[in-house]
Amino acid sequence: MISSRNRKICVWILGIIFFAQNLSFAQDARLTNIIVTNTRDDLLVYLNVEGAFREEMEKAISSGVPTTFSFFISLYKVRNLWLDKKIADIKATNTIKYNNLKEEFVVKRSWDGGKQHVTQSFPEARKLMAEIDSLKVVSLGKLEKGGHYQIRTEAELSKVTLPFYLHYVFFFVSLWNFETDLYTIDFIY
Repeated sequence: MISSRNRKICVWILGIIFFAQNLSFAQDARLTNIIVTNTRDDLLVYLNVEGAFREEMEKAISSGVPTTFSFFISLYKVRNLWLDKKIADIKATNTIKYNNLKEEFVVKRSWDGGKQHVTQSFPEARKLMAEIDSLKVVSLGKLEKGGHYQIRTEAELSKVTLPFYLHYVFFFVSLWNFETDLYTIDFIY
């Protein structure tokens, strides 16, 4: 029979091992190629997330586990003596699901009209998942000429909810969660 003291030591050791294991799976996901531009009528944002796909995630996706990246984009009017004023707050999602029967990846992007992009190439599906391309943030009519503005953006892997019995099979799912740092871009309109 294990004594209470030894049991506590075992729990501590297992906790330390689990914590160290989580650190070894830490994501280096980051947003890159962030571009703020405009058309004649709208303010647009382009961005990519890099370092989000790890081997564990690719295995889970290939097993049919749906995965969603969420992108959070906010536009603020910068004010010197007051709090910044939020003008727009957008959550855009990219979701991938592998169809084992057809051997194809289906990517849905909420900001792209929810249109399905179907491909048999995982690198192409990964590219579709990791980019936001010409997302309309706000119409230019809502901005003041010469005004100081700031775009704040970040991305995260949405938490995966699996049926209880699959938590034993896909125990690694919690190890490939990521959230990028918050990135800001200042500009004058």
